[in-house]
Amino acid sequence: MAVVEELLRTEANGAISFGNYKLEAKAKVEDYEHGGDLYKVKTYRKLTKLEKNGMFAYESDPGTSVLQFAETESGVSFLVEGDSDVQITVGLEEDTEYNVKIGDTDIGKMKTNLSGKLSISVELENAGEVAVEMVK
Repeated sequence: MAVVEELLRTEANGAISFGNYKLEAKAKVEDYEHGGDLYKVKTYRKLTKLEKNGMFAYESDPGTSVLQFAETESGVSFLVEGDSDVQITVGLEEDTEYNVKIGDTDIGKMKTNLSGKLSISVELENAGEVAVEMVK
């Protein structure tokens, strides 16, 4: 398991990794600059939340570690890990349909709400890292 000890970091390929679901107490990093944007992460065992330029980007309940979080014009992809099954909400384009893939399973098409949020459940208990992809 690869928790993100520094809470938020830039990867060599330009993606970001964030979150530490092993923390008992809340921790945060603010004003982290990456790719011309400012990020903020709050994380601990019960919740992980990421904001980009003051806007919602990611939230998990309970907390997770997110690796290789990459946004493109067509969607988002990342690896997620945690101690138990998790509810994840991602901020995307509002009122838009995305094809969702969790691990090797194609979940099918899901539509974001008017605020651009899309929520999924991911089974993480004893799973290690699970790949998630949401593409228009």
